[in-house]
Amino acid sequence: MTVEYMNEDFLLQNETAKVLYHDHAAKMPIYDYHCHLKPAQIAADKQFENLTQIWLCGDHYKWRAMRTNGVEEKYCTGDATDRQKFEKWAHTVPACIRNPLYHWTHLELKKPFGITDKLLNPDTADQIYDSCGEMLNTKQFSVRNIMRKWNVKLICTTEDPLDNLEYHRTIANDDFEIAVHTAWRPDKAMAPENLDTQNEWIDKLAELTDMDINRFDIYIEAIEKRQDYFHKNGCRLSDHGLDRLYASEYTAGQIEAIFQKIRTKTKLSPEEVEKFKSAMMIEFGKMNYKKGWVQQLHVGVIRNNNSRMFEKLGTDTGFDSIGDFEIALPLARYLDRLDNQGMLAKTILYNINPKDNEVLAAMVGNFQGNVPGKMQFGPGWWFLDQMDGMIKQMNALSNLGLLSRFIGMLTDSRSFLSYSRHEYFRRILCNLLGEEVEKGLWPKDMKLLGQMVEDISFNNARNYFDMTC
Repeated sequence: MTVEYMNEDFLLQNETAKVLYHDHAAKMPIYDYHCHLKPAQIAADKQFENLTQIWLCGDHYKWRAMRTNGVEEKYCTGDATDRQKFEKWAHTVPACIRNPLYHWTHLELKKPFGITDKLLNPDTADQIYDSCGEMLNTKQFSVRNIMRKWNVKLICTTEDPLDNLEYHRTIANDDFEIAVHTAWRPDKAMAPENLDTQNEWIDKLAELTDMDINRFDIYIEAIEKRQDYFHKNGCRLSDHGLDRLYASEYTAGQIEAIFQKIRTKTKLSPEEVEKFKSAMMIEFGKMNYKKGWVQQLHVGVIRNNNSRMFEKLGTDTGFDSIGDFEIALPLARYLDRLDNQGMLAKTILYNINPKDNEVLAAMVGNFQGNVPGKMQFGPGWWFLDQMDGMIKQMNALSNLGLLSRFIGMLTDSRSFLSYSRHEYFRRILCNLLGEEVEKGLWPKDMKLLGQMVEDISFNNARNYFDMTC
């Protein structure tokens, strides 16, 4: 059965929105400043065999929906065939009405595959799987060509400080016109809850830097060496995944004593863990400022809630959720401590609990200055990167800051098909503005509004980060 869904005016419910999207947002390139794509696949210009390989593998959003729909684990992360896994996803999609996955799924079928006349369901599964598989097996659908189809100008992947960045160097040296940068993610440097794992990481750092890491100051020096290495390889931003902000008071002597306990694998008290993490975040903040980097703080996730499945599958498999932590006071203390030392870098704050939207939107206003939008309330992230979450984030930002200075959307994805999230965001942004303009809340100055939409879609991010594209 032929259906009409997601035409060119999808989500654009008024004439002003249509003009803003089609004449302004749609033409802007993509600046994807945070994702989890594998640079090795870009370096090799990988071609995926089928939709399961490019679409379902590693996608914990889809796995969560499939589990909720009663699908056995073998069809998510197990040993079922790729076609069987896709068929189970196709059975789940009709149950996703009002979940953003329904929108994302059909946006991703629309572009780059051009499928606009079919809804994914059990009846269409085989035809869509086969049709997309044929396209994926042509050079036009290699990962680089998919990026080109989306008019991507820059992406930032995410790497641990111990990564050698060989694939980024390969990409940089082969004249690929899309900039592929790395973002420094030093979370493993401040994870003393597991002393064995923490010391393994420190030992690898010592080997890479040819340093005997037996004191805290040497530890920081070694980490800075790796940051120098990342900087020389084009890195200009850090990324920190935190359950909450750490801002306890501490002395240098206390941190040295804690570091010695870490190196001797002596169990830390909760207070000592808190102090160590607080010290590390301050040191990272100083490093970021000295390098002129942007720092990203992703705050609020409770990870690996299902211990049984964590033991079976490991991290990032769909068992994380929204946390409920104290945010405001430790965040204020952290930012103020760096600001008082004149070492507060450009900062993006990402929130995962919608109750904290206004908290973060208000907090960034305390530390602005020097450059437009120095402190950013980042876009709806993870559980909030859907229509309701995006609108609530933009409303909080608009009410307490300047939406016009917003650096816009990102994919935060492991899939090369996720660039549709930029389109999704831009349509929602244009509709939000269009609705209010047609209500008479704002002037119908299309030059002003069009420039604002173009800036949020691309220009603000391009100007905010010190990365060429």
